[in-house]
Amino acid sequence: MAATSCCLQEEQFLCCICLDVFTDPVTIPCGHNFCKMCITKNWNISSPRCQCPMCKQHFTVRPELRVNTFVSEMATEFKQATQRQSSVELQKAKPGEIPCDVCTLTKMKAVKSCLTCFASYCSMHLDPHKTSDRLKTHMLSEPVESMEARMCPKHKKPLELFCRNEQLCVCSHCSVTEHVAHDITSISDECESKRTKLQDVEAETQQMIRERQLESQQIEQLKKYSREDAEREIANSVQVFTVFMQTAEKGLNRLIEMIEERQKRTEQEADGYIRGLQQEISVLGQRTAELQQLAQTQDHLLLLQKLTGLQSTENPMTRTCTNIRLPVFEGAALEAVAELEKTLSAEKERLLHEARLKRVRQYSVDVVLEAQTANPYLILSEDGKQVRCGEVRRDLTENEERFSLYASVLGQQTFSFGRFYFEVQVTGKTDWTLGVVKESVDRKGIDPLSPANGYWAVGLRDGNQYLCLDSPAVSLILNWHLERLGVFVSYEEGLVSFFDVDKAVHLYSFTDCVFTESLRPFFSPGNHKRGINSAPLIISLINRID
Repeated sequence: MAATSCCLQEEQFLCCICLDVFTDPVTIPCGHNFCKMCITKNWNISSPRCQCPMCKQHFTVRPELRVNTFVSEMATEFKQATQRQSSVELQKAKPGEIPCDVCTLTKMKAVKSCLTCFASYCSMHLDPHKTSDRLKTHMLSEPVESMEARMCPKHKKPLELFCRNEQLCVCSHCSVTEHVAHDITSISDECESKRTKLQDVEAETQQMIRERQLESQQIEQLKKYSREDAEREIANSVQVFTVFMQTAEKGLNRLIEMIEERQKRTEQEADGYIRGLQQEISVLGQRTAELQQLAQTQDHLLLLQKLTGLQSTENPMTRTCTNIRLPVFEGAALEAVAELEKTLSAEKERLLHEARLKRVRQYSVDVVLEAQTANPYLILSEDGKQVRCGEVRRDLTENEERFSLYASVLGQQTFSFGRFYFEVQVTGKTDWTLGVVKESVDRKGIDPLSPANGYWAVGLRDGNQYLCLDSPAVSLILNWHLERLGVFVSYEEGLVSFFDVDKAVHLYSFTDCVFTESLRPFFSPGNHKRGINSAPLIISLINRID
Protein backbone atom coordinates (compact mmCIF):
# COMPACT_ATOMS: atom_id res chain seq x y z
CA MET A 1 0.00 0.00 0.00
CA ALA A 2 2.88 2.29 0.76
CA ALA A 3 4.21 1.81 -2.73
CA THR A 4 0.81 2.53 -4.15
CA SER A 5 0.37 5.69 -2.12
CA CYS A 6 3.66 6.99 -3.34
CA CYS A 7 2.41 6.69 -6.92
CA LEU A 8 -0.73 8.66 -6.20
CA GLN A 9 -0.87 12.43 -6.34
CA GLU A 10 -1.67 14.65 -3.37
CA GLU A 11 -4.84 16.02 -5.04
CA GLN A 12 -6.41 12.53 -4.89
CA PHE A 13 -6.41 12.63 -1.06
CA LEU A 14 -7.70 16.18 -0.61
CA CYS A 15 -11.23 17.03 0.50
CA CYS A 16 -12.61 19.70 -1.85
CA ILE A 17 -14.37 21.38 1.07
CA CYS A 18 -11.55 21.80 3.65
CA LEU A 19 -8.74 21.37 1.07
CA ASP A 20 -6.85 19.07 3.45
CA VAL A 21 -6.12 15.32 3.45
CA PHE A 22 -9.23 13.23 4.17
CA THR A 23 -10.25 12.67 7.77
CA ASP A 24 -12.85 9.84 8.12
CA PRO A 25 -13.59 9.88 4.37
CA VAL A 26 -17.12 8.94 3.22
CA THR A 27 -18.40 8.18 -0.28
CA ILE A 28 -21.78 9.55 -1.32
CA PRO A 29 -24.02 7.91 -4.02
CA CYS A 30 -22.49 9.91 -6.89
CA GLY A 31 -19.07 8.39 -6.06
CA HIS A 32 -17.29 11.46 -4.73
CA ASN A 33 -15.43 11.39 -1.39
CA PHE A 34 -15.44 13.97 1.42
CA CYS A 35 -14.49 14.24 5.07
CA LYS A 36 -17.45 13.01 7.09
CA MET A 37 -17.58 16.21 9.17
CA CYS A 38 -17.19 18.46 6.13
CA ILE A 39 -20.08 16.97 4.10
CA THR A 40 -22.29 16.79 7.20
CA LYS A 41 -21.80 20.52 7.90
CA ASN A 42 -22.39 21.32 4.23
CA TRP A 43 -25.68 19.46 4.14
CA ASN A 44 -26.81 20.89 7.48
CA ILE A 45 -26.43 24.38 6.00
CA SER A 46 -28.23 23.53 2.72
CA SER A 47 -30.92 21.33 4.42
CA PRO A 48 -33.49 20.02 3.47
CA ARG A 49 -31.96 19.71 -0.01
CA CYS A 50 -28.74 17.73 -0.35
CA GLN A 51 -26.42 17.88 -3.33
CA CYS A 52 -22.84 16.89 -4.14
CA PRO A 53 -20.44 19.85 -3.78
CA MET A 54 -18.45 18.47 -6.73
CA CYS A 55 -20.97 17.41 -9.42
CA LYS A 56 -24.05 19.20 -7.98
CA GLN A 57 -26.18 16.02 -8.14
CA HIS A 58 -29.29 16.32 -5.94
CA PHE A 59 -30.48 13.63 -3.55
CA THR A 60 -34.13 13.57 -2.56
CA VAL A 61 -33.34 11.56 0.54
CA ARG A 62 -30.28 12.42 2.66
CA PRO A 63 -27.81 9.56 2.07
CA GLU A 64 -26.51 7.59 5.01
CA LEU A 65 -22.81 8.36 5.56
CA ARG A 66 -20.37 5.54 6.24
CA VAL A 67 -16.59 5.76 6.40
CA ASN A 68 -14.87 4.34 3.28
CA THR A 69 -12.23 2.18 4.95
CA PHE A 70 -10.16 1.78 1.79
CA VAL A 71 -9.92 5.53 1.14
CA SER A 72 -9.33 6.10 4.85
CA GLU A 73 -6.38 3.69 4.91
CA MET A 74 -4.93 5.22 1.74
CA ALA A 75 -5.26 8.74 3.21
CA THR A 76 -3.61 7.63 6.46
CA GLU A 77 -0.73 6.03 4.57
CA PHE A 78 -0.35 9.17 2.47
CA LYS A 79 -0.16 11.34 5.62
CA GLN A 80 2.51 9.08 7.13
CA ALA A 81 4.52 9.05 3.89
CA THR A 82 4.32 12.84 3.73
CA GLN A 83 5.45 13.17 7.36
CA ARG A 84 8.37 10.77 6.74
CA GLN A 85 9.37 12.76 3.68
CA SER A 86 9.20 16.03 5.69
CA SER A 87 11.26 14.45 8.45
CA VAL A 88 13.89 13.38 5.94
CA GLU A 89 13.96 16.86 4.45
CA LEU A 90 14.46 18.35 7.91
CA GLN A 91 17.31 15.94 8.66
CA LYS A 92 19.25 16.65 5.47
CA ALA A 93 22.59 18.33 6.03
CA LYS A 94 22.34 21.97 5.02
CA PRO A 95 25.30 24.08 3.87
CA GLY A 96 27.49 24.74 6.87
CA GLU A 97 26.18 21.72 8.81
CA ILE A 98 28.27 18.59 9.41
CA PRO A 99 27.05 15.63 7.27
CA CYS A 100 26.98 11.93 8.19
CA ASP A 101 30.09 10.12 6.95
CA VAL A 102 28.14 6.88 6.33
CA CYS A 103 25.21 8.15 4.25
CA THR A 104 25.82 7.51 0.56
CA LEU A 105 23.03 9.11 -1.49
CA THR A 106 21.41 11.84 0.58
CA LYS A 107 23.75 13.10 3.29
CA MET A 108 21.88 13.44 6.57
CA LYS A 109 22.87 15.87 9.31
CA ALA A 110 25.26 14.36 11.84
CA VAL A 111 24.08 14.29 15.44
CA LYS A 112 27.27 12.94 17.01
CA SER A 113 30.95 12.53 16.19
CA CYS A 114 32.95 9.52 17.41
CA LEU A 115 36.42 10.47 18.61
CA THR A 116 37.45 6.81 18.44
CA CYS A 117 36.19 6.04 14.95
CA PHE A 118 37.02 9.56 13.71
CA ALA A 119 33.66 9.76 11.94
CA SER A 120 30.36 11.61 12.27
CA TYR A 121 26.96 9.86 12.25
CA CYS A 122 23.32 10.75 11.67
CA SER A 123 20.65 9.47 14.09
CA MET A 124 20.08 6.27 12.07
CA HIS A 125 23.75 5.33 11.61
CA LEU A 126 24.50 6.18 15.25
CA ASP A 127 22.30 3.31 16.50
CA PRO A 128 25.15 0.72 16.51
CA HIS A 129 27.08 2.91 18.98
CA LYS A 130 24.07 2.74 21.28
CA THR A 131 23.44 -1.02 21.00
CA SER A 132 26.83 -2.69 20.44
CA ASP A 133 28.76 -3.36 23.65
CA ARG A 134 32.08 -2.79 21.88
CA LEU A 135 30.99 0.49 20.29
CA LYS A 136 29.42 1.77 23.52
CA THR A 137 32.93 2.36 24.88
CA HIS A 138 33.76 4.83 22.11
CA MET A 139 34.02 8.48 23.00
CA LEU A 140 31.18 10.52 21.46
CA SER A 141 30.98 14.31 21.16
CA GLU A 142 28.87 16.95 19.49
CA PRO A 143 29.37 17.00 15.70
CA VAL A 144 32.78 18.41 14.80
CA GLU A 145 34.50 19.13 11.51
CA SER A 146 37.88 17.89 10.33
CA MET A 147 38.02 14.67 12.29
CA GLU A 148 41.47 14.07 10.78
CA ALA A 149 42.78 17.02 12.77
CA ARG A 150 41.83 15.13 15.96
CA MET A 151 43.96 12.16 14.99
CA CYS A 152 47.67 11.86 15.66
CA PRO A 153 49.21 12.05 12.18
CA LYS A 154 51.98 9.69 13.23
CA HIS A 155 50.20 6.98 15.28
CA LYS A 156 46.64 7.39 13.93
CA LYS A 157 45.25 7.57 17.45
CA PRO A 158 42.99 10.20 19.01
CA LEU A 159 44.66 13.30 20.44
CA GLU A 160 43.38 12.99 24.01
CA LEU A 161 46.38 14.24 26.01
CA PHE A 162 48.25 17.58 26.22
CA CYS A 163 52.00 18.18 26.53
CA ARG A 164 52.60 21.30 28.61
CA ASN A 165 56.29 21.39 27.73
CA GLU A 166 55.69 21.76 24.01
CA GLN A 167 52.13 23.14 24.29
CA LEU A 168 50.55 20.68 21.86
CA CYS A 169 48.01 17.83 21.84
CA VAL A 170 49.38 14.28 21.71
CA CYS A 171 48.01 10.74 21.60
CA SER A 172 48.56 8.04 24.25
CA HIS A 173 51.42 6.53 22.25
CA CYS A 174 53.19 9.89 21.95
CA SER A 175 53.01 10.28 25.74
CA VAL A 176 55.10 7.17 26.33
CA THR A 177 57.56 7.72 23.48
CA GLU A 178 58.61 11.18 22.28
CA HIS A 179 57.04 12.97 25.30
CA VAL A 180 57.78 10.39 27.99
CA ALA A 181 59.70 12.85 30.19
CA HIS A 182 57.33 15.76 29.63
CA ASP A 183 54.53 17.15 31.76
CA ILE A 184 51.47 15.37 30.32
CA THR A 185 47.85 16.00 31.33
CA SER A 186 44.44 15.22 29.96
CA ILE A 187 42.87 17.56 27.44
CA SER A 188 39.91 18.20 29.77
CA ASP A 189 42.18 19.22 32.66
CA GLU A 190 44.22 21.48 30.42
CA CYS A 191 41.04 23.00 29.02
CA GLU A 192 39.91 23.93 32.53
CA SER A 193 43.28 25.55 33.14
CA LYS A 194 43.16 27.37 29.82
CA ARG A 195 39.55 28.42 30.42
CA THR A 196 40.66 30.41 33.46
CA LYS A 197 43.31 32.10 31.37
CA LEU A 198 40.72 32.67 28.66
CA GLN A 199 38.68 34.68 31.14
CA ASP A 200 41.72 36.87 31.79
CA VAL A 201 42.34 37.21 28.06
CA GLU A 202 38.67 38.02 27.54
CA ALA A 203 38.86 40.69 30.24
CA GLU A 204 41.95 42.15 28.56
CA THR A 205 40.19 42.01 25.20
CA GLN A 206 37.15 43.78 26.60
CA GLN A 207 39.44 46.44 28.03
CA MET A 208 41.10 46.81 24.61
CA ILE A 209 37.63 47.15 23.06
CA ARG A 210 36.70 49.87 25.56
CA GLU A 211 39.96 51.69 24.90
CA ARG A 212 39.39 51.55 21.17
CA GLN A 213 35.80 52.65 21.56
CA LEU A 214 37.00 55.61 23.61
CA GLU A 215 39.67 56.34 21.02
CA SER A 216 37.01 56.08 18.30
CA GLN A 217 34.84 58.57 20.21
CA GLN A 218 37.80 60.90 20.57
CA ILE A 219 38.53 60.67 16.84
CA GLU A 220 34.86 61.37 16.09
CA GLN A 221 35.13 64.38 18.40
CA LEU A 222 38.25 65.52 16.54
CA LYS A 223 36.38 65.13 13.25
CA LYS A 224 33.62 67.30 14.68
CA TYR A 225 36.16 69.88 15.85
CA SER A 226 37.83 69.85 12.43
CA ARG A 227 34.51 70.29 10.64
CA GLU A 228 33.50 73.14 12.95
CA ASP A 229 36.94 74.76 12.56
CA ALA A 230 36.67 74.53 8.77
CA GLU A 231 33.21 76.10 8.75
CA ARG A 232 34.31 78.89 11.07
CA GLU A 233 37.51 79.52 9.11
CA ILE A 234 35.51 79.81 5.88
CA ALA A 235 33.12 82.27 7.53
CA ASN A 236 36.01 84.23 9.04
CA SER A 237 37.88 84.26 5.72
CA VAL A 238 34.83 85.61 3.93
CA GLN A 239 34.51 88.30 6.58
CA VAL A 240 38.23 89.22 6.42
CA PHE A 241 38.35 89.37 2.63
CA THR A 242 35.09 91.32 2.52
CA VAL A 243 36.63 93.90 4.87
CA PHE A 244 39.82 93.92 2.76
CA MET A 245 37.87 94.52 -0.44
CA GLN A 246 35.77 97.23 1.19
CA THR A 247 38.90 98.88 2.59
CA ALA A 248 40.66 98.69 -0.79
CA GLU A 249 37.59 100.12 -2.52
CA LYS A 250 37.45 102.98 -0.02
CA GLY A 251 41.18 103.64 -0.55
CA LEU A 252 40.70 103.71 -4.32
CA ASN A 253 37.76 106.07 -4.01
CA ARG A 254 39.78 108.38 -1.75
CA LEU A 255 42.68 108.33 -4.24
CA ILE A 256 40.37 109.17 -7.12
CA GLU A 257 38.74 111.97 -5.11
CA MET A 258 42.17 113.37 -4.16
CA ILE A 259 43.41 113.36 -7.76
CA GLU A 260 40.17 114.87 -9.06
CA GLU A 261 40.26 117.56 -6.32
CA ARG A 262 43.84 118.48 -7.18
CA GLN A 263 42.97 118.64 -10.86
CA LYS A 264 39.91 120.75 -10.12
CA ARG A 265 41.95 123.25 -8.08
CA THR A 266 44.57 123.41 -10.84
CA GLU A 267 41.93 124.03 -13.50
CA GLN A 268 40.32 126.75 -11.39
CA GLU A 269 43.72 128.42 -10.84
CA ALA A 270 44.56 128.15 -14.53
CA ASP A 271 41.18 129.63 -15.53
CA GLY A 272 41.88 132.58 -13.24
CA TYR A 273 45.26 133.17 -14.88
CA ILE A 274 43.73 132.85 -18.33
CA ARG A 275 41.15 135.51 -17.49
CA GLY A 276 43.95 137.79 -16.23
CA LEU A 277 45.96 137.19 -19.41
CA GLN A 278 42.96 138.01 -21.56
CA GLN A 279 42.53 141.29 -19.71
CA GLU A 280 46.24 142.08 -20.19
CA ILE A 281 45.95 141.20 -23.89
CA SER A 282 43.09 143.69 -24.17
CA VAL A 283 45.21 146.37 -22.48
CA LEU A 284 48.18 145.59 -24.70
CA GLY A 285 45.93 145.84 -27.77
CA GLN A 286 44.89 149.29 -26.77
CA ARG A 287 48.55 150.22 -26.28
CA THR A 288 49.41 148.91 -29.70
CA ALA A 289 46.75 151.12 -31.24
CA GLU A 290 48.12 154.13 -29.39
CA LEU A 291 51.66 153.36 -30.56
CA GLN A 292 50.48 153.12 -34.14
CA GLN A 293 48.78 156.50 -33.84
CA LEU A 294 51.94 158.08 -32.37
CA ALA A 295 54.03 156.64 -35.16
CA GLN A 296 51.95 158.55 -37.68
CA THR A 297 51.71 161.86 -35.80
CA GLN A 298 53.68 164.91 -37.03
CA ASP A 299 53.56 166.59 -33.63
CA HIS A 300 57.04 166.04 -32.30
CA LEU A 301 56.29 167.34 -28.82
CA LEU A 302 53.22 165.07 -28.43
CA LEU A 303 55.18 162.03 -29.65
CA LEU A 304 57.90 162.52 -27.07
CA GLN A 305 55.41 163.11 -24.24
CA LYS A 306 53.26 160.02 -25.06
CA LEU A 307 56.23 157.73 -25.70
CA THR A 308 57.78 158.56 -22.32
CA GLY A 309 54.48 157.57 -20.56
CA LEU A 310 54.15 154.32 -22.50
CA GLN A 311 57.72 153.17 -21.70
CA SER A 312 57.10 153.56 -17.96
CA THR A 313 54.07 151.12 -17.99
CA GLU A 314 54.74 147.77 -16.18
CA ASN A 315 55.09 144.60 -18.30
CA PRO A 316 52.42 142.20 -16.94
CA MET A 317 53.74 139.10 -18.75
CA THR A 318 56.57 138.56 -16.30
CA ARG A 319 54.20 138.53 -13.26
CA THR A 320 51.67 136.20 -14.85
CA CYS A 321 54.02 133.48 -16.07
CA THR A 322 55.89 133.11 -12.82
CA ASN A 323 52.65 132.41 -10.82
CA ILE A 324 51.51 129.28 -12.78
CA ARG A 325 52.16 125.88 -10.96
CA LEU A 326 51.15 122.44 -12.32
CA PRO A 327 49.89 119.70 -9.89
CA VAL A 328 52.13 116.68 -9.23
CA PHE A 329 50.30 113.29 -9.62
CA GLU A 330 53.36 111.08 -9.99
CA GLY A 331 53.60 108.55 -7.10
CA ALA A 332 50.10 109.27 -5.78
CA ALA A 333 49.00 105.70 -6.49
CA LEU A 334 52.08 104.27 -4.80
CA GLU A 335 51.52 106.47 -1.76
CA ALA A 336 47.88 105.37 -1.63
CA VAL A 337 48.87 101.70 -1.90
CA ALA A 338 51.42 102.11 0.89
CA GLU A 339 48.79 103.74 3.08
CA LEU A 340 46.33 100.98 2.15
CA GLU A 341 48.87 98.33 3.13
CA LYS A 342 49.22 99.88 6.56
CA THR A 343 45.46 100.03 6.98
CA LEU A 344 44.98 96.46 5.77
CA SER A 345 47.76 95.16 8.00
CA ALA A 346 46.21 96.73 11.08
CA GLU A 347 42.73 95.56 10.05
CA LYS A 348 44.05 92.07 9.34
CA GLU A 349 45.60 91.76 12.79
CA ARG A 350 42.40 92.97 14.42
CA LEU A 351 40.18 90.58 12.46
CA LEU A 352 42.47 87.60 12.94
CA HIS A 353 42.60 88.15 16.69
CA GLU A 354 38.84 88.52 16.86
CA ALA A 355 38.29 85.41 14.73
CA ARG A 356 40.73 83.37 16.79
CA LEU A 357 39.11 84.40 20.06
CA LYS A 358 35.65 83.74 18.63
CA ARG A 359 36.78 80.29 17.53
CA VAL A 360 38.15 79.22 20.92
CA ARG A 361 35.13 80.64 22.77
CA GLN A 362 33.03 77.99 21.04
CA TYR A 363 34.62 75.45 23.40
CA SER A 364 33.66 77.28 26.58
CA VAL A 365 32.87 75.13 29.63
CA ASP A 366 31.13 75.91 32.89
CA VAL A 367 33.92 75.83 35.47
CA VAL A 368 33.10 75.64 39.19
CA LEU A 369 35.71 75.85 41.95
CA GLU A 370 36.25 72.76 44.14
CA ALA A 371 36.36 73.72 47.82
CA GLN A 372 38.21 70.51 48.79
CA THR A 373 41.30 71.76 46.93
CA ALA A 374 41.29 75.36 48.27
CA ASN A 375 44.12 76.66 50.44
CA PRO A 376 42.83 77.52 53.98
CA TYR A 377 43.40 81.25 53.36
CA LEU A 378 41.10 81.30 50.34
CA ILE A 379 37.43 82.32 50.53
CA LEU A 380 35.09 80.88 47.87
CA SER A 381 31.65 82.18 46.94
CA GLU A 382 28.64 79.91 47.50
CA ASP A 383 28.19 79.31 43.76
CA GLY A 384 31.87 78.40 43.36
CA LYS A 385 32.44 81.16 40.80
CA GLN A 386 34.61 83.57 42.85
CA VAL A 387 37.71 83.24 45.01
CA ARG A 388 39.72 85.76 47.01
CA CYS A 389 42.45 85.56 49.61
CA GLY A 390 41.54 86.35 53.22
CA GLU A 391 43.71 87.60 56.06
CA VAL A 392 43.03 84.70 58.44
CA ARG A 393 43.78 81.05 57.91
CA ARG A 394 40.61 79.02 58.31
CA ASP A 395 40.51 75.80 60.30
CA LEU A 396 39.79 73.29 57.52
CA THR A 397 40.14 69.52 57.39
CA GLU A 398 43.47 68.60 55.83
CA ASN A 399 43.31 66.26 52.82
CA GLU A 400 45.55 65.17 49.97
CA GLU A 401 43.73 67.35 47.45
CA ARG A 402 44.12 70.66 49.32
CA PHE A 403 46.91 73.17 48.51
CA SER A 404 48.85 73.72 51.71
CA LEU A 405 51.38 76.45 50.83
CA TYR A 406 50.25 78.16 47.61
CA ALA A 407 47.05 80.24 47.81
CA SER A 408 45.51 78.14 45.06
CA VAL A 409 42.35 76.23 44.17
CA LEU A 410 41.31 73.96 41.29
CA GLY A 411 38.16 73.68 39.21
CA GLN A 412 35.93 70.67 39.73
CA GLN A 413 36.05 69.63 36.09
CA THR A 414 38.75 67.35 34.65
CA PHE A 415 39.63 67.10 30.97
CA SER A 416 41.50 64.21 29.34
CA PHE A 417 40.74 64.87 25.67
CA GLY A 418 39.24 67.45 23.33
CA ARG A 419 39.22 71.21 23.76
CA PHE A 420 37.94 73.55 26.47
CA TYR A 421 37.95 77.27 27.25
CA PHE A 422 37.08 79.46 30.23
CA GLU A 423 37.37 83.15 31.17
CA VAL A 424 38.26 84.85 34.43
CA GLN A 425 37.77 88.48 35.43
CA VAL A 426 40.92 89.90 37.11
CA THR A 427 39.80 93.53 37.55
CA GLY A 428 41.22 95.42 40.55
CA LYS A 429 43.99 92.93 41.37
CA THR A 430 47.74 93.40 41.69
CA ASP A 431 48.69 89.71 41.82
CA TRP A 432 47.15 86.54 40.38
CA THR A 433 48.02 83.31 38.52
CA LEU A 434 45.70 81.45 36.13
CA GLY A 435 45.96 78.45 33.84
CA VAL A 436 45.69 74.66 33.97
CA VAL A 437 47.52 71.95 35.90
CA LYS A 438 47.82 68.19 35.65
CA GLU A 439 45.69 66.14 38.05
CA SER A 440 48.67 64.79 40.04
CA VAL A 441 50.33 68.17 40.62
CA ASP A 442 52.12 68.48 43.98
CA ARG A 443 49.81 70.41 46.30
CA LYS A 444 51.91 70.29 49.47
CA GLY A 445 55.35 71.48 48.33
CA ILE A 446 56.70 74.68 46.88
CA ASP A 447 57.77 73.46 43.45
CA PRO A 448 58.10 76.30 40.90
CA LEU A 449 55.00 76.87 38.80
CA SER A 450 56.27 75.64 35.44
CA PRO A 451 55.35 73.07 32.75
CA ALA A 452 58.02 70.74 34.11
CA ASN A 453 56.04 70.53 37.37
CA GLY A 454 52.65 70.27 35.68
CA TYR A 455 51.65 73.98 35.57
CA TRP A 456 50.77 75.90 32.40
CA ALA A 457 49.91 79.39 33.59
CA VAL A 458 50.33 83.18 33.28
CA GLY A 459 50.19 85.75 36.06
CA LEU A 460 50.48 89.33 37.27
CA ARG A 461 53.04 90.51 39.85
CA ASP A 462 53.17 93.87 41.67
CA GLY A 463 50.34 95.34 39.61
CA ASN A 464 52.29 95.87 36.38
CA GLN A 465 54.50 92.86 35.63
CA TYR A 466 52.76 90.26 33.46
CA LEU A 467 54.55 86.91 33.25
CA CYS A 468 54.19 83.65 31.41
CA LEU A 469 55.37 80.97 33.85
CA ASP A 470 57.45 79.04 31.34
CA SER A 471 60.97 77.69 31.90
CA PRO A 472 62.42 80.31 32.18
CA ALA A 473 59.60 82.82 32.82
CA VAL A 474 58.70 85.11 29.90
CA SER A 475 57.70 88.76 30.42
CA LEU A 476 54.56 89.88 28.62
CA ILE A 477 54.83 93.53 27.55
CA LEU A 478 51.37 95.09 27.75
CA ASN A 479 50.62 98.81 27.38
CA TRP A 480 47.27 98.39 29.08
CA HIS A 481 45.81 96.78 32.16
CA LEU A 482 44.32 93.33 31.65
CA GLU A 483 40.70 93.03 32.81
CA ARG A 484 39.57 89.61 31.60
CA LEU A 485 41.75 86.57 30.77
CA GLY A 486 40.71 83.72 28.47
CA VAL A 487 42.31 80.26 28.79
CA PHE A 488 42.08 77.74 25.91
CA VAL A 489 43.37 74.13 25.86
CA SER A 490 43.53 71.66 22.97
CA TYR A 491 44.51 68.38 24.62
CA GLU A 492 45.46 66.41 21.50
CA GLU A 493 47.42 69.33 20.01
CA GLY A 494 49.35 69.88 23.25
CA LEU A 495 48.32 73.56 23.22
CA VAL A 496 47.53 76.01 26.04
CA SER A 497 46.75 79.60 24.92
CA PHE A 498 45.91 82.80 26.81
CA PHE A 499 43.91 85.81 25.53
CA ASP A 500 43.00 89.33 26.58
CA VAL A 501 39.27 88.94 26.00
CA ASP A 502 38.33 92.64 25.93
CA LYS A 503 40.97 93.55 23.34
CA ALA A 504 40.73 90.19 21.52
CA VAL A 505 44.53 89.88 21.72
CA HIS A 506 46.46 86.62 21.90
CA LEU A 507 48.97 86.90 24.75
CA TYR A 508 50.94 83.65 24.84
CA SER A 509 50.78 79.94 23.96
CA PHE A 510 52.45 76.84 25.35
CA THR A 511 52.95 74.57 22.34
CA ASP A 512 54.02 70.94 21.86
CA CYS A 513 52.93 70.08 25.40
CA VAL A 514 52.81 66.38 26.27
CA PHE A 515 49.73 65.65 28.37
CA THR A 516 49.67 62.18 29.93
CA GLU A 517 46.85 62.66 32.43
CA SER A 518 43.77 64.74 33.10
CA LEU A 519 44.01 68.55 33.30
CA ARG A 520 42.12 70.88 35.65
CA PRO A 521 41.60 74.68 35.68
CA PHE A 522 43.97 76.42 38.13
CA PHE A 523 43.28 79.62 40.09
CA SER A 524 45.51 81.58 42.46
CA PRO A 525 44.21 85.04 43.55
CA GLY A 526 47.51 85.93 45.21
CA ASN A 527 48.07 87.07 48.80
CA HIS A 528 45.76 89.58 50.47
CA LYS A 529 48.50 92.23 50.85
CA ARG A 530 46.58 94.17 53.53
CA GLY A 531 43.64 94.71 51.23
CA ILE A 532 45.56 95.92 48.18
CA ASN A 533 44.92 92.60 46.42
CA SER A 534 41.62 91.69 48.08
CA ALA A 535 39.52 91.76 44.88
CA PRO A 536 38.27 88.30 43.82
CA LEU A 537 38.96 86.27 40.71
CA ILE A 538 35.57 85.84 39.03
CA ILE A 539 34.80 83.03 36.56
CA SER A 540 32.87 84.70 33.73
CA LEU A 541 29.70 83.48 32.11
CA ILE A 542 30.41 83.20 28.38
CA ASN A 543 27.89 83.97 25.68
CA ARG A 544 28.96 81.79 22.76
CA ILE A 545 27.03 83.92 20.29
CA ASP A 546 29.38 86.88 20.88
